Amino acid sequence: MCTICGCGAGETRIEGQELEHTHEHVHADGTVHAHAHPPHEQDHHYADHDHDHAHAHRAVRGTDHLHYGHGPAGAHAPGMSQARMVKIEQDILGKNNAYAAQNRRWFDEHGVFALNFVSSPGSGKTTLLVRTIEALQSTCGLAVIEGDQQTSFDAERIRATGVRALQINTGKGCHLDAYMVGHALEQLRPQDESVLLIENVGNLVCPSAFDLGEAHKVVILSVTEGEDKPLKYPDMFRAASLMLLNKCDLLPHLSFDVERTIEYARRVNPALHVIRTSSTTGEGFAEWLAWITEGLVGQRAKRSQNVDLLRARVAELEAELAVLKR
Repeated sequence: MCTICGCGAGETRIEGQELEHTHEHVHADGTVHAHAHPPHEQDHHYADHDHDHAHAHRAVRGTDHLHYGHGPAGAHAPGMSQARMVKIEQDILGKNNAYAAQNRRWFDEHGVFALNFVSSPGSGKTTLLVRTIEALQSTCGLAVIEGDQQTSFDAERIRATGVRALQINTGKGCHLDAYMVGHALEQLRPQDESVLLIENVGNLVCPSAFDLGEAHKVVILSVTEGEDKPLKYPDMFRAASLMLLNKCDLLPHLSFDVERTIEYARRVNPALHVIRTSSTTGEGFAEWLAWITEGLVGQRAKRSQNVDLLRARVAELEAELAVLKR
């Protein structure tokens, strides 16, 4: 079990694959990696639990407020000390970040502009992706990785547009990780200099901690969710580069303060870019599509630089070889 989010392990399924976290796999860049979960703990009680338990359960005196986010781990797990939680989280995120670095290297080498879409369930992610795909598919290559605990409904909606999509079902897991995405890349194989859209599991908490190797996290907040979400779930908005304030066509029917929401979001992340969107009316899509296009141009330029560096290195090696042959 992951102490970051409490999700189950070993239940992930990628279409066409049986994914276990206990064997070697060949990554998208051709490198072989081995991955295994740490062994199960045999002792479920720890000597320092009582001290950490009290620390993590500190209440605010004189109020009706219990805060379980105190302590070094910033969270609470029954029967587990703060020190143990911190250690496990460091191990998990360390391994994940290593896989994310491999994914990012592959994206850079192939000029693939990868975006990680995160939101709560019902924000309109899939509908927004469908409209985005319909607008872009005549101008650039596209591929989609869909993440859900169960079903392939969203992947089927994407495939109906004619774009390739691969479904990842996480079982009890509440987020995608870089290991899953690396396996998906092996099967999906996005074309060079294209856009990869990754729709994460609907959840405003756990996906914030897991780098997938993407260029940007894009957080989608619908106007039906309330203005306070950036303050309630700050880690997600802090990790994102862009917030799409979605379903803006519904604003005339709601008591929703757009400016307050943006102020809350930028209180958490002053650099956050915000675009108001509606998949129904098309509001904001010109700016949104331009943002994607600019990112793809930058990713293609990065690939071109990598190719130039590689060619220069090959030329150096050929020159050294010529000298040795004299």
